[in-house]
Amino acid sequence: MSSSVKMADCIRVPLILLVMSLFSYAHQLRLDNADLGGRAGANADKPANSAAGLGAGLNPGAAERNPAAGALVTRRRSTGWKLSDEAVCRDDLTRRCPKHSWNNNLAVLECLQDKKEETEIAADCSHLLWNYKLNLTTDPKFESVAVEVCKTTISEIKECAAEELGKGFLVSCLVDNRGNITDYQCNQYITKMASIIYSDYRLICGFLDNCRDDINTLRCGSISTGEKDIHSQGEVIACLEKGLVREAEEQPGAHHIKDDCKKAIMRVAELSSDDFHLDRYLYLACRDDRERFCENTPAGEGRVYKCLFNHKFEEAMSERCREALTTRQKLIAQDYKVSYSLAKACKSDLRKYRCNMDTNMPRARETRLSYLLLCLEAALHRGRVVSGECQGEMMDYRRMLMEDFSLSPEIVLHCRSEIENHCSGLHRKGRTLHCLMRVGREDMGTIEPTCQRALQALIQEADPGADYRIDRALNEACESVIQTACKHIRSGDPMILSCLMEHLYTEKMVQDCEHKLLELQYFIARDWKLDPILYKKCQGDAARLCHTHGWNETTETMPAGAIFSCLYRHAYRSVEQGRRLSRDCKVEVQRILHQRALDVKLDPELQRRCMSDLGKWCSEKTELAGQELECLQDHLEDLVSDCREVVANLTELESEDIQIEALLIRACEPVIQAYCHEVADNQIDSGDLMECLVQNKHQKEMNDKCAVGVTHFQLIQIKDFRFSYKFKTACKEDVLKLCPNIKKKVDVVICLSTTVRNDTLQDGKEQRVSVKCRKQLRVEEVEMVVECLKENKRQLYPRCHQRIFKLQEVEMVDPELDYQLMKVCKHMIRRFCTESEGRNVLQCLKQNKNSELMDPKCKQLITKRQITQNTDFRLNPVLKKACKADIPKFCQSIINKATADTELEGQVISCLKLKYADQRLSPDCEDQIRVILQESALDYRLDPQLQIHCTQEISSLCPEEAAAQEQTGQVEECLKLNLLRIKQEACKKEVLNMLKESKADIFVDPVLHTACALDIKHHCAAIPPGRGRQMSCLIETLQDKRVRLQPECKKRLQDRIEMWSFAAKMPPAEGLSDLAKQVLSSPSKNYILTVMAAGVTLLFLIGMVSGRFTKRVTQELKKR
Repeated sequence: MSSSVKMADCIRVPLILLVMSLFSYAHQLRLDNADLGGRAGANADKPANSAAGLGAGLNPGAAERNPAAGALVTRRRSTGWKLSDEAVCRDDLTRRCPKHSWNNNLAVLECLQDKKEETEIAADCSHLLWNYKLNLTTDPKFESVAVEVCKTTISEIKECAAEELGKGFLVSCLVDNRGNITDYQCNQYITKMASIIYSDYRLICGFLDNCRDDINTLRCGSISTGEKDIHSQGEVIACLEKGLVREAEEQPGAHHIKDDCKKAIMRVAELSSDDFHLDRYLYLACRDDRERFCENTPAGEGRVYKCLFNHKFEEAMSERCREALTTRQKLIAQDYKVSYSLAKACKSDLRKYRCNMDTNMPRARETRLSYLLLCLEAALHRGRVVSGECQGEMMDYRRMLMEDFSLSPEIVLHCRSEIENHCSGLHRKGRTLHCLMRVGREDMGTIEPTCQRALQALIQEADPGADYRIDRALNEACESVIQTACKHIRSGDPMILSCLMEHLYTEKMVQDCEHKLLELQYFIARDWKLDPILYKKCQGDAARLCHTHGWNETTETMPAGAIFSCLYRHAYRSVEQGRRLSRDCKVEVQRILHQRALDVKLDPELQRRCMSDLGKWCSEKTELAGQELECLQDHLEDLVSDCREVVANLTELESEDIQIEALLIRACEPVIQAYCHEVADNQIDSGDLMECLVQNKHQKEMNDKCAVGVTHFQLIQIKDFRFSYKFKTACKEDVLKLCPNIKKKVDVVICLSTTVRNDTLQDGKEQRVSVKCRKQLRVEEVEMVVECLKENKRQLYPRCHQRIFKLQEVEMVDPELDYQLMKVCKHMIRRFCTESEGRNVLQCLKQNKNSELMDPKCKQLITKRQITQNTDFRLNPVLKKACKADIPKFCQSIINKATADTELEGQVISCLKLKYADQRLSPDCEDQIRVILQESALDYRLDPQLQIHCTQEISSLCPEEAAAQEQTGQVEECLKLNLLRIKQEACKKEVLNMLKESKADIFVDPVLHTACALDIKHHCAAIPPGRGRQMSCLIETLQDKRVRLQPECKKRLQDRIEMWSFAAKMPPAEGLSDLAKQVLSSPSKNYILTVMAAGVTLLFLIGMVSGRFTKRVTQELKKR
């Protein structure tokens, strides 16, 4: 609405300006005192008399109710009338105002109305001042003085020059346009005039008429001049402003203020925006705070407002002032013109970029602070020039929005329940906003979509991605990290946020910064425009390939993160595929991918599509960074189709650019620097870096974290041929043509290999598989042959045998590399080993092998792996660790005989078994050997020495037991019962060793233990197992005539005693040669030889001593 239209609607406010202009004008120009005094007196006398008449006319009966007012009405002065002459104000004047100001009515009025409490001025004086001001603001006679003082200004402001004189409209026009007044004296008059007008809502032109009903409804104060008048009624305007804010926030019970009153309220706020004295409520509420925080800040141009805004959350700030400041900030959020400095600084830029020229938009929205910020930010992001002064103002108000959520009506309206339930009491310094962001990030189900959208809109308006300092909470939390990790980047640079992301989960990151950073990045990730570097480099590509809108244009139909997903899909296209990203844009897309791979929540598409699967499969995989994505990759076959598609796409990108896995690259830094630095520095979409890491997985620089990450990647490569970059690149077209609908890499390799074989066997037929694919196929086929080689390694040449042994050693250390095991036992691992680490999976499966729920195929494969482990202690990492001191102590001679990377055929484990029977092992090693003995007692195949030396005897004496589908110790029992029929001494020796071992622990003899389980429970329950204690208990019970054992137990136990007796009667060595063979073949030969040598040495020393003594005795006898 134009200024002239507004003036036509009301009785104007002009004339107080003129009185003040006379006094100020006379003083400032230092005119002749006599001449000035006469003029001032003449002009002052007129308004005094006129005021009395008008006052009586406007307020009938005032004289009767107020003698002071009556005196003023009837008083006539030939000279100038003075407020200081009135008795009703003398006490207040003496108490509050310096005497030199008494001759100036304006100075007296200013002094008396600048009060803290309304009770400080007497009611009669207050009423006198009210009538005086009212008369001044309604007397057209003073218009002539305004014309004289502001002559130049009036001619410059066309709309004021066009006002009809004599109706009081001119001064109101000057007040409305005082921001454009350049003449110093005129500006001073208008400022003084405004300070009086805004001290009482009833003195503001048209305000009373427009807002009468709303004042009554909201109970904002009295509007009847017949009642006790309040000297300064800024509270009434403040009350209406709060009502306006409550309506905007749609608070319960909010009153709908009429449009005319809304305009009047906002106009008053706008006209009081340059000088905080004009906002009477705020001035009085913040007077002490102004002295405390902004003492040296000059008034005018909104400077005091800004200073107080900056200190709003200081502990020393009074609550009343903070509340008044917040109300004013909320009005600024509704209309940017309420901020004098912002409107002035950005006026030309708003016009230049047509930010207020949208005719299709309601005026109320066009003036909103958010619209202004979005419009100017869009210009900046397009590379346009916005004045530095305007950018500074924008920065201040963007920071203001991030600091106090209540300045955004949408947040207050749509996030009310979330704030009450999760974030109450955190309203200062941006903490509530970050709390809401945390709630939205951690569990999307606990935050309403409308609140989520309001948060996203606020983040776009504030645009903290362009300058981290806008987010005060983030700035304070990350200050130490920025000073150490990002000190090389200029303060305020957008790359600071990128730097912080690169140091996420490093030793330089602090927890509070990590949380605040991820909370902000969660929302930045949902709108690609909020990363200013990405937007700058990719806006052309996005418009060309992804059909994007302008920076400040949004569409709710487009899913969060859709544009960035579009960009990264085009980032890795080949030249043949076309429509690729520009080089600069691709670099930025890769940067974002590397950073966001740390957390699935930073990938909106992944989180949206995989929400249910994350809850179903990965709810416990949230402790460490990157675990959730790894979990989804592990369960790829189980995911719903939408989730499987997005996880597969992301995994395919990782195979092409493994540096997306930032945590893996950090963990593997030592290996990369030592062996892979060339491919790491020069890698361009080749997958060579991961290949290098796999090849060097067994180097000493490889740490556990890196090994686990590389192993994980090797495993997921098996699930889909697209996850092997080189194979995909070489064979993708062949797969689509020859093996459609096949995804698993193994199946694809078999399909292509079969095609190559068939084409080769058919003479003259052209190969359908391309040359480059056939070359890569050979590499993949080798991997599939390995399992076959493992099963037939005894028939391999020594060199090949060594390589297979080395491979098995690696797989036993990390069973996740064992493709066959992970594939066959996949469901059993989920059932029994969900809490086990990857390297402990085989150990867990072994412990649960005999469970009724164990899958037969998995059990069979576990047995195969156990057989492999028992061939060499190096293939059993748990045993190797437990017996690291016992093996060199008792079995070093066996190790010395063996060559590197050749199997020991169970000799070391047999050695340890004998020491177990002799009770000479350490506790940890004893526990592991006991487990091996128990397992091998049930299945003879787990004892390599027994299987090697007794193959013929098992075939001839125990064929039926060996043919049993499930081994339960029958073969071992058969050999024991047929001990006398065994002809080969080596086999007989192994059976005798078994008997010796079973005597040391009944658990090692499953047949006897099963037969005697009940008797052990009844008679030996208090005896701890191990070291032959329970076996001795059973033997003593058997010999006790008073106790009767179970028949089966008694029979088996008697058989065992006979066997042990036979073993004890084994023929001794025949001659020295036989004895030497037995000693040399004994695992304890070193011990035996040492004892023998010590004995011989002792005898020699005794002989020497005895010989000398005998010789001395003989000599003495001769001398006699």
